[in-house]
Amino acid sequence: MQAKRPSESRTVMTDMVLPSETNPINNLFGGELLARMDRAASIAARRHSRRITVTASVNHVAFNESVPVGSVLTVEAVVSRAFRTSMEVYIDVWMEDRFSGERSKANEAIYTFVAVDENGRPTEVPPLEPENEQEKQRYVGALRRKQLSLVLAGKMNPQEATELKALFT
Repeated sequence: MQAKRPSESRTVMTDMVLPSETNPINNLFGGELLARMDRAASIAARRHSRRITVTASVNHVAFNESVPVGSVLTVEAVVSRAFRTSMEVYIDVWMEDRFSGERSKANEAIYTFVAVDENGRPTEVPPLEPENEQEKQRYVGALRRKQLSLVLAGKMNPQEATELKALFT
């Protein structure tokens, strides 16, 4: 399979936060944000694999800033690493100030998707070739994050987690 660049999977979704999507203090529900991130990440994973993709895990979510009603919210998702059948997708969430128009990073997340065939069985995905420094850092970090998840789930012996061990030796 021919390798792809992260830019080929980049997905940007922009929308306004409506009153029906907020909690009693007029901030976006966390679950609504998770759903938006999941949709953008799913599209990014599908663009990379050109297959049906399913969410395998939500590896990290940081709710750094509250998102008030009326805010313009932009969710940017991009595949940060491809493994045999799975892809890590990095998501940045930007909030646009209603009055100044200034953008600030509100949240971020890392999801894992698996590409599946028509019968729901995992299928191989193309490798990923990062291009810029940020993509390279996220690419390298993805293997550490995967090994940590596997060790914590009891699916990998800690002694085999070479990328994690390298951090401490």
